[in-house]
Parts: sequence; structure tokens; C-alpha cells
Amino acid sequence: MTDDETPPTLESASARLAHEIRHRRTQADLSQRRLAKEIGYTRQYISLSERPDHNLPSADLVRAIDQALGAEGTLIALREQAKREKEQLRRQLATPRAQGSNGTQSIISGRASDRFRLNPYTDTAQGATTSTEQEVLRLGTKPNHTGLTDLVASIQPIPVPSVVGSAEVMEVRAAARSFEDWDALYGGGLVRAAVTAQLRYCAELLRARCSDTVRSELFSAVGYLGHVTGFMAFDAYAHEDARRMFRFALACAEEAGDWHLRAKVLSSMARQAIWCGDPDSGLTFTELALVRADRLTATERAMLHTGRARALAKLGLVQETAGAVGGADEEFARRQPDDDPPWMLYYDEAQHAGDTGHALWDTALQGHFAAEARQRLALAVTQHGDEFARARAISQTKLASLVMATGDPSEATALGTLALDWAGTVKSRRAADDLRDLSRFALPHHDLTAVAELRQRIGTAVIG
Repeated sequence: MTDDETPPTLESASARLAHEIRHRRTQADLSQRRLAKEIGYTRQYISLSERPDHNLPSADLVRAIDQALGAEGTLIALREQAKREKEQLRRQLATPRAQGSNGTQSIISGRASDRFRLNPYTDTAQGATTSTEQEVLRLGTKPNHTGLTDLVASIQPIPVPSVVGSAEVMEVRAAARSFEDWDALYGGGLVRAAVTAQLRYCAELLRARCSDTVRSELFSAVGYLGHVTGFMAFDAYAHEDARRMFRFALACAEEAGDWHLRAKVLSSMARQAIWCGDPDSGLTFTELALVRADRLTATERAMLHTGRARALAKLGLVQETAGAVGGADEEFARRQPDDDPPWMLYYDEAQHAGDTGHALWDTALQGHFAAEARQRLALAVTQHGDEFARARAISQTKLASLVMATGDPSEATALGTLALDWAGTVKSRRAADDLRDLSRFALPHHDLTAVAELRQRIGTAVIG
């Protein structure tokens, strides 16, 4: 290749995997829905697996697609390569690397004076260590990087456009989806400040000039982002922040006349109220969302009936809880995912099983529907993909607690150990509290060595 030639684009293994799945599916003349039905997943999972910009699909899903499409291991190998690429990238980002003046990585010897470093205050490369570095090497302590924060303490604000069109609406929705994906995978702890800043900026867009059609879409998009921000705050136990964000999102939904977003926000408000020990308010929010149930999709109605079930279970109303779960199941059986708004893509078989299992979990502790609760939670765990790491970890923890309280403590310990491993990648106060509950349920069995070790691990991992 000459110097004038453009180097070929190197596509990641993750992108090649997505494109290969789509190519092989279309070659087999299968729709996403048909393929999903054949392998026992929902259409959303197939759709997400074909998106190169989305999270890596789970190994089980890729294995099932590979077999159904007769790929003879090609898709499995691509996923393994993509996984290795991601792990290598994470290591590179996590490993400090000195660089020489030519931009290539320098070889780090055992002597600090042999390496180049870039002084962030002078933008010049220096070869000798400073007195601070020498002190760090001698004492093994970290230097004070207070000066680095001064560089980003004052950043020029991003101007808000005076006129907003469809392009800006699409950008807001894309931002909301990205933050939502992050939240499902890792929890909102690390990026909550970022999404809050993004919401403040997008809220200013509501003052801009735009057509009536765009204005409705803009309020809906900003309300969607407001809901994502509120749920991240809820997950981080910033409850007052969450309530404000949810109220903001609800106002946006009503201004836009978006009944679907309104139902989603009220559902999340109900979940927060129930979690905070106020099931009466949770029940009120779900009933308010169901006022015009005819305007909602079957999936949305299933979600709201599940919320009712969780509130009724906390109120100790066993038969009413079972009735609400039955109603949720009936609506879910009628769902047409293609009719659902984007924020409802998460509510698939795994989510429905997990949410109804959580409702029946409370009745199981009262001696009712324990087997049904266990079956639903187990189904949620097996069907949740890697992109829903938080939901999978929470359902696994609930399953372990249920078995610890009503079944074999040895089996519960094995379940709990896996739950603890999964929860380690998630920044979620709710997940941490569920682990504390598991430790509490395990206390009567502390004389068993494995149980005692699990409680010790939970105590180490979950401080406070």
C-alpha cells in the first residue's frame, strides 16, 4: 500500500458478529420474529443482536442462533473474538502507559528516570522524575492530583440552539437510550452526574422555537430522558432527586399527550414508592396509569398489573396479589412487541417472569405460592441476557433468599454465591440491599460452613 492509499477500515469482531447474524438470518429467509420463536427468545433479543452499536449478546443467545442458522460455530467464534477484544480494550484503558515523544508506547524499565512523561501544565515531555514522584516511589503512596481537577473545573457551556427540529429530537432520544442501556448493564452509579447534566441541557431545549409537531415529539423525548435520569437516581437511593425527575418526566409526557410515556413514568413512581415502604402510594400510581388502559399496549398493561401485584403483596393481600399476577399474565400473552414504544423493549419474558416472581416472593414468605415464585425467578435468571446484568443479579439474589428461607440452605448458598459474583459488576444500591437481605435469611443457618463463608463474603462486599 502506498502512502497515498487509504488504509482499509478495520471492523470490530462485535460489529462483524452483528452483521453476520443479520446476513445469515436474511439468507435463511427468516424474520426476526420467526427466528426468535424457533430458539425460544423474543424478537427484541434478535434485533439487539443485529445492532453493531449495542452490547455483546449473551453466549447462550449466540449459541442458539448459530445452531438455528447452521453457522457451524462461526457466530460462536466471532463472539469469543469480540469478547477478547473488549477485555483487551478494558485492560488498555485500565493500565497506565507512558508514551514517548513520537506517540508510541515507551518501554517501562525498573527505573522511573528512564521513562518519559507529559507534564499536563506545560504540555512538554520530561525525562526526569520530580521530587513528588521520587517521594511516591520511596513511600509507595499516591501523588496529590488536585491540580488536574483545576483543568476541568471551568468548562465553556454548550450553547442551546434557539430553534429545534427533528434532528435534535433524535439526538435526545439517542442519549436517553444510551444511558438506559448503561443503567441496565452497570447501574447508574458512575454516570448519574452525566445524565443529570444532559437532562438539564435538554430541558433548556423546551424553551426553543419549533413547530407544533416537533414540540410534542421534543417533550416526549426529553420526558423519556427525564425518566431514565429518575430511575438512575432511584437505583442510587437519591430518592428525592428521583421523585423530582419522575415528576418532570410525567409533566413532559402529559404536555406531549404521550400516554405510553405517562404509563411508564407512573409505573416507575409506583416501584419507587413500594421500595420505600409506601405500597399504598404505589397502588395509587398504578391505578392512575390504568385510567385509560385502552390507550396502552398489552405489554404496558402487563407491566402495570405487575406493579399492582407488587403493591398488593407488600400490603399482605395474598389472593388479590395472585389475581393481579393472573391479569398481568393474560395481558402479556396478548402482547405485540412491534406496537410497543422503545422504552418498553426491556419488558420481555425475562422481565415479566422476574417482576411477577418478585411479587409472589412476598407471598411465598407468608407460605403461599413459593413454588410459583421460585419458578418465575429462575426463568428470569436464565432468560436475562448480559445486557440486563442488574436485573439478572437481583432476580438471582431474590431466588437465593427464597430458597434460603423456604428450602435447602446448601442449594441457596450456591445460588447466593453466583448472585454475589454477578452483583460485583453492578453499581446498584438496590442490588446491595437485596444481598443484605440474603445474609439476614442465611443467619439461622450460620452453623453451616458454606453459609458462614457466604455471609462473610457478603459482609466484605457490601459495606454498611
